[in-house]
Amino acid sequence: MGVILDSSILIAGERRRDSVWEVLERIEAVCGNTVAALSVVTAVELTHGIYRTKTEADRKRRESFVEELMQAVAVYPLTLDIARLAGRIHGEQMSHGVSIDFPDLLIGATAIHLGFDVVTLNMKHFQRIPELKLITL
Repeated sequence: MGVILDSSILIAGERRRDSVWEVLERIEAVCGNTVAALSVVTAVELTHGIYRTKTEADRKRRESFVEELMQAVAVYPLTLDIARLAGRIHGEQMSHGVSIDFPDLLIGATAIHLGFDVVTLNMKHFQRIPELKLITL
């Protein structure tokens, strides 16, 4: 078993100026000794955040954090199986009037496909995905 890390956990750690290792230790304290990984969608979200900074110092700090994170954990790609799973979940939920943000849908589908949980501070969005197990710090 493992966990997919949502950007909300990582952004909160980076804003506290935690190191990647401090963030991963905090996750391990809650989740136990488990594999921590990212969806490629989270890599997009974190990279986006690098280029939204207002100062060069903030940009460099975020870029360093993201690069260190990408070296520390596996990053799972979006595959055809995950895309089909996401499409099924989205279609079923929309038929019940439940809307799911597209990035969260893809992150959640990645976790379900792998048999992983999602670690997030954004419980509200991810709770809309049936079968997804969530962990918050």
